[in-house]
Amino acid sequence: MTEHPVEAAGEAGKAPFDVDDLHKLVLQSLDDDQAQEVVTIPLTGKSNIADHMVIASGRSTRQVASMAVKLGDKIKERFGRNVRIEGLPAADWVLIDADDVIVHIFRPEVRNFYNLERMWAFGDDSGANAAARG
Repeated sequence: MTEHPVEAAGEAGKAPFDVDDLHKLVLQSLDDDQAQEVVTIPLTGKSNIADHMVIASGRSTRQVASMAVKLGDKIKERFGRNVRIEGLPAADWVLIDADDVIVHIFRPEVRNFYNLERMWAFGDDSGANAAARG
């Protein structure tokens, strides 16, 4: 589940891309935009919705929205894929669905309330704190 053909219209002739490259792009983009507390949760063996879930915080709704839009633009530019972005109007919690990598960007208070790291840590002896950090 690490290579998938590029699915954008007109891009069918391009070589498949590596999910790890997409994951690295996500982490780099969040780092460039000064996201806080970036955590990666590997989903292989836990769910078939994606290979990785990335959770990050922004300091304000403006920063959360900006990070999400920039990330969507970078993925489209590099991989020729349109991502689905939900939650932009309020920007308390924005979900970016890039198929193999799911990204949640929260304001800190909202992130603490939903605590996705804990919910997705099931089956891990060490918990979400041991998840790879970007």
